[in-house]
Amino acid sequence: MNKSSFKPIRKFHKLAGYLLALQLFAWLLGGLVMSAIPLDMVHGKHLAKRTLDNPFTYVDYTANLNQLADRVAGFNSLTLSHFLDQPMIIATGTERTYFTATGAPFPAPSEAQIRANARAHFLGDSPIDSAHLLVQGPREVQYRPRVWQVTFADTLSTTLYLDAHSGQVITVRSSLWRIFDFFWMLHIMDYDERDDFNNPLLITFAASSVAFCLSGMLLLLQSPPWRRRRQQGR
Repeated sequence: MNKSSFKPIRKFHKLAGYLLALQLFAWLLGGLVMSAIPLDMVHGKHLAKRTLDNPFTYVDYTANLNQLADRVAGFNSLTLSHFLDQPMIIATGTERTYFTATGAPFPAPSEAQIRANARAHFLGDSPIDSAHLLVQGPREVQYRPRVWQVTFADTLSTTLYLDAHSGQVITVRSSLWRIFDFFWMLHIMDYDERDDFNNPLLITFAASSVAFCLSGMLLLLQSPPWRRRRQQGR
């Protein structure tokens, strides 16, 4: 093929390079950042415990478990748990229902109890910076309704989200998670909810990037190494 045959390919490659440059850089930078941060650190396992060992035994739960199961719509399972120094029974059905050890409805924790429980789960020494009861949590806790947001005054702004009905820890977030989440957003090009890996924008840019790479490979045929060596040997 003569060089004029490559002219349309050169034009496409140049234009595609202009259009894709920022996104290709975002993909490469995002891949570097996400691979450099261990997932355990992203999930905050070094910052706080999701669950604590239950100090109570079966004999501490005096409720009639069969009767509790009958009181729960769409009953599925019962879990013997605890909140601070109180035994708790968690019934899972259509919704989660919380009972005391005797079978009475478990009272919603106060702010002081929420702070104490967050402190018990936290693995650091920093004080609590703020505690807010949210009618609806932010995206980083999947917009769950009625949650406590407890933020610690550490370097990573560690945030624990706790269920307002039971005081149980839902998830742990930090600056590391938010950095990872930002680059994940850039990587999958879902700038809204950041969970659609098959969105049309990503597919379009990915297909264009493949075409960009193929055009670059074709342009290498303009002057392949074996032709250059042959010309130099003359």
